[in-house]
Amino acid sequence: QVHLVESGGGWGQAGGSLRLSCTISGDTCSKHVMGWFRQAPGKEREFVAGITSRSGFMNYDDSVKGRFIISRDNAKNTLYLQMNSLKPEDTAVYYCAGVHVSRWTSLRGPYEYWGQGTQVTVSS
Repeated sequence: QVHLVESGGGWGQAGGSLRLSCTISGDTCSKHVMGWFRQAPGKEREFVAGITSRSGFMNYDDSVKGRFIISRDNAKNTLYLQMNSLKPEDTAVYYCAGVHVSRWTSLRGPYEYWGQGTQVTVSS
């Protein structure tokens, strides 16, 4: 059973930076394609960024392209999301997600495993 736990959320100011982390347990990290999603109040959960199992390819939503960086350290079983040039519209609960490499079809989903989410709030 793969278990994902996010951390690093909190308050940020517009123009500032935050870094989210997601630790993976229950299976070898390098066997999973990983992604970040977010859900703002009153909105559906949306794709933010995805990364293949050995970091060979990344994909970003246009709303974060050039500001956010997804990365992973398989030796540490950890996924990261570096969030720069924050905007108030980045305010949301952020979720990490994973899917086994044998079953992934797209970095935008679908995913099999989800973390519990971490709140990010950006003030103007």
